[in-house]
Amino acid sequence: MKKFLFLFLLFSSAPWRLTAQEPGFRIAESSSTSRQAAQTGEVNKGAAVLTSMDVLDDKQPISPGDKVSVRILEDRREALQQRVAVTGEIQAPYVGLITARGKTCRQLANDIKKELEKNFFKNATVVIAIDEFNPENMKKWGEEDLEFYVMFGFVAKQGKYDLPSNEDITISQAVLRAGGFAQFAKKEKVKIIRKTPQGNKTILVNVDGIMQKGDMERDIYIRKDDVIIVDELNWNF
Repeated sequence: MKKFLFLFLLFSSAPWRLTAQEPGFRIAESSSTSRQAAQTGEVNKGAAVLTSMDVLDDKQPISPGDKVSVRILEDRREALQQRVAVTGEIQAPYVGLITARGKTCRQLANDIKKELEKNFFKNATVVIAIDEFNPENMKKWGEEDLEFYVMFGFVAKQGKYDLPSNEDITISQAVLRAGGFAQFAKKEKVKIIRKTPQGNKTILVNVDGIMQKGDMERDIYIRKDDVIIVDELNWNF
């Protein structure tokens, strides 16, 4: 009877029972296995299947036109896939625009991790993969083939932003891509300077009303070469 009880306890506590109880459980890879996978390129299967920053590629630099996927494990959302802009930047979750050009997946993941742990996560695990290399050295993604708009004024990140050909960007989305309004921004009268055959046209948009009150009919689309200016709030004492 004692022998039977011993065997029962031995089998009931065996490590392989974890795989049956936890469908998502994976035995940790050894460091040599991870290094071998990184060297052979086997880890480059998209951020959706990666579970550790240790296996991220640290040899191939990211180039404009590459398609990359980014995922934050603690966020529990699907991987975000996007093309690297001609300016060399990508849109990182929570962080906003960040330079990817010339960095490896591991270097970029560490940069995003540092930014996330400043304000959003105590510990962040960022996985990045190059899903598709730009096969023609930016011939298809050269600056002459891309459309842009420009953000100036009281936003977190001023600069030149690419205008995707496969999606529409509204004025409120443009502000969010720029990291949101800066302190003392004049949110109720955001200017859009637009080129027309008759000359430049100024459009005033109450972006605060769009974001706070849901006035979506005022959330107009951005066009090629638009210049968006967020002025400073006027103080009257």
